Amino acid sequence: MYRRIFVTLALILMTTASGGNSRAAQSTAPVYVTLWFDTEDYILPQSDDAAKRLAEMLTRLGVKATFKVVGEKARVLEQRGRKDVIAALKKHELGYHSNLHSGQPTPSVYLQNAGWEDGAAEFHRRELQGVRDLERIFGATPVCYGQPGSSWAPQTYPALKRLGVNAYVDESNHVGIEDQPFYYGGMLNVFKMRSTVVRMDLGKPNNLAEAQQELQTAIAALRQRGGGTISIYYHPCEFVHREFWDGVNFSRGANPPREEWKLPATQNAEEIERNYRDFEQFIKFIQAQSNVRFVTVAELKERYADQAATHNFTAEEIAVMARTVQQEISFQKLNGLSVSAADSFSLLTEAALALPRTDKRPLKITPLFGPARGFIPAASAKQLSAVKVRELLEAARHVSAFYQTHGRIPDEVWVGAFSISPADYLATLGALLESAGKTTPDLKREMPLVRGRFTADKYVAEDSPRLWGWVIFPEGFHAPKIMEQARLQAWTLKPALLQK
Repeated sequence: MYRRIFVTLALILMTTASGGNSRAAQSTAPVYVTLWFDTEDYILPQSDDAAKRLAEMLTRLGVKATFKVVGEKARVLEQRGRKDVIAALKKHELGYHSNLHSGQPTPSVYLQNAGWEDGAAEFHRRELQGVRDLERIFGATPVCYGQPGSSWAPQTYPALKRLGVNAYVDESNHVGIEDQPFYYGGMLNVFKMRSTVVRMDLGKPNNLAEAQQELQTAIAALRQRGGGTISIYYHPCEFVHREFWDGVNFSRGANPPREEWKLPATQNAEEIERNYRDFEQFIKFIQAQSNVRFVTVAELKERYADQAATHNFTAEEIAVMARTVQQEISFQKLNGLSVSAADSFSLLTEAALALPRTDKRPLKITPLFGPARGFIPAASAKQLSAVKVRELLEAARHVSAFYQTHGRIPDEVWVGAFSISPADYLATLGALLESAGKTTPDLKREMPLVRGRFTADKYVAEDSPRLWGWVIFPEGFHAPKIMEQARLQAWTLKPALLQK
């Protein structure tokens, strides 16, 4: 009940804040529904049949969903000879849902003390087999990944790219922007959707009518905003069980050997049939909504394609960025493009190296991750108030060489004998570019050091017990270092803009 109250209030606020759109535009604004299944239970055999039945039902209804399959689940299907299940799932889109899911340790647990590079390497090492087994068994590379439970960590992003997985689809509260898709870690995220997550609660009284109302409320709010996306997720196993397979076996850090695994209790035949019947009616209800359509993650990637990634940025656009970063360092919306703080970092660095820009040569974004650690100022630099232009431009050359080599923003920037934070570097560079214009900068002069105000990390959650409330975590688990890394990667954060 409380969740539905929250959803309704949040959507009302979204609708009120949008204002100004004409009714005609609102009625035609596209709303997309992405349907995904965490296909994870490798213990209860009935969950195999649930996955098959759901896949076949949706195929019959003309709906293509995304089945995020656990590596061990795929291997168990193969061992059980369930070619029929695999064939049914192949007609949909394949996602990845970790190698062992709740088998200990889960990703946040084994990454809780890791840094950036070593954390990414460890995730790749542990998860490589799961991705490769999915490719072997299903004949396709997963289009997306989503963490087991709330076992999220930012180090997964570079590792996933290395594995060929280029979208993140799940639901938790670690990072997000206004309950809609966004870019983070260089890939599209459907994550922290909150008020635009719509689920019909299986087996609850009046569940279908309540879900239909919640869906229509979400659609109306999104149309007020010019369109958007609704996220719907289920687990095949929840159509047949009474309790989750992993809660029975792996709660609070438990890690029993395979021979001691217990089967979860199942629902009776009447309850199971009702679940499928209600779900089919809900899908048909969504299909009946005007200008609402189901899309896969691959289709969402097209509709939310990052136009800034291939854009040629003009001198005028660079000038706008240079002014903006002196006031605040976060994502920007510029001429219909979404630009992250990391995007601005690479563009302004290259613009500085191109001074004077008399030819107005356009510049492209260099994709970057954020710094690997927070800036630690040296005692000698705390009183630094001005920098030499010559040394700042020399620093820009080294910064460019650094990110061309490492693919990320440096932890600190050396200007002569002093190190400054990436935020101070970017803000000061913005001031230099604004003052330089078309003229050659005076290399002999000094200029004030501009203190950068990095604010993109406000969209990242603080470490708290609620963030790590998944029953599979050890008692009292929390991961402040993971969330510190998450805030550093907020340099990569920006809204995903729906292409009209």
